[in-house]
Amino acid sequence: MSALTIFTSATTTAAVTVPATRASGGRRIPAVLGSDLEVPVKGGRLVPYANLDYAASAPCLEPVSAAVAAALPAYSSVHRGAGYASQLTTARYEQARHTVRAFVGARPDDSVIFTRNTTDATNLLARSLPEGTTAVVFDTEHHASLLPWADAVRLAPPAFPGEAVRAADEALAGIDGPKLLVVTAASNVTGELWPIAALAHIAHRHGARILVDAAQLVPHRRLNLTALDLDYVVFSGHKLYAPFGTGALIGRTDWLAAAEPYLRGGGAVKAVNDDETEWHTDPEARHEAGTPNVLGAIALAAACDALSATGWSALIREEERLIGRLRAGLAGIEGVHELSLWGPDHPRVGIVSFVVDGFTAREVAEVLSGEYGIGVRDGKFCAHPFVRHLLGAKDGGCDDVTASAVRASIGIGTTEEHVDRLVTALRDLLNRD
Repeated sequence: MSALTIFTSATTTAAVTVPATRASGGRRIPAVLGSDLEVPVKGGRLVPYANLDYAASAPCLEPVSAAVAAALPAYSSVHRGAGYASQLTTARYEQARHTVRAFVGARPDDSVIFTRNTTDATNLLARSLPEGTTAVVFDTEHHASLLPWADAVRLAPPAFPGEAVRAADEALAGIDGPKLLVVTAASNVTGELWPIAALAHIAHRHGARILVDAAQLVPHRRLNLTALDLDYVVFSGHKLYAPFGTGALIGRTDWLAAAEPYLRGGGAVKAVNDDETEWHTDPEARHEAGTPNVLGAIALAAACDALSATGWSALIREEERLIGRLRAGLAGIEGVHELSLWGPDHPRVGIVSFVVDGFTAREVAEVLSGEYGIGVRDGKFCAHPFVRHLLGAKDGGCDDVTASAVRASIGIGTTEEHVDRLVTALRDLLNRD
């Protein structure tokens, strides 16, 4: 009996039905764990938690938790065991790879390599570049995309999307040898969507490849790697409602197959003798040495399935309704200023960063948490050059609290009450004597 046959029959009998929170356009939106969490606030009261920190880590979807629970009774190491549990777990792990490939619309021959997170996936690709490769990267990027490159050309934040395309065009034209354009699909600071299709076209016109950081896109929008003609995509499970420590690098095989193994150890080798090691040429084995995070891969696949089954139109409608309500509320408060690179009308996902007159970002975040039970993020969001640019701030060092902002981010599980509580809290804060 093949491992895949074992997987199919076993998971059919282990199916778990989980509740859904609400319907939208005829589709059921899955519930998240922790929706009933209560947190302490000033005075000793407990209040329902308003989680507006999805861009850092999204809560776990109930179908994801159920998939992990279903896998645990037969959990085992993968790929080299003859026992039933190992065969079953191997099949589940490899099925997860197929699910992730389908979720991003990858080409049939693309590699899907499981990693710890987006940062790990990006560093894996950075270690796999042909010798002499130059990366072209905007200063608007998350540090995971900004920092791993041995040789990089950094571009200033563009004033509008067309300038991003023009700047990439000029930079790539001036580089000889292998080159890689690195860009986010959706900013982790402002939520603004980047013109990745146009940038991919420009990259290929210059014989370059493109890597897209999709960590903030895939929880909010459908991504089709093939249709967009992207070479590589990276993202994290913990931002995709699968907080079990797995990410993925998906893309063209040749650079990955030729690169030195990312980790050296069991699973990456075909054979080892006294004076020679033969490495796997299959990138999915070559770069996944050691025992992988099987439950993380299963969780990631379950999240992909849950979002796909819900339907993107239902998710987007609900998100746009809530983010519109939040942005309108913030715009109506004198003293609150939303950050934006390309203006308030540019399309974005459910992320808003802002500053509040008279308060540091940390002070705002602490009041929101300690007095209102609201979770937001404050700081520079692992995008220090970009945040300083948006604030018009000079580089005051890593501890400069004045060059920081507050970020509110939404997703499945966010309610109108959460949004309204934040707006009310900020208004109250500014009205204090």
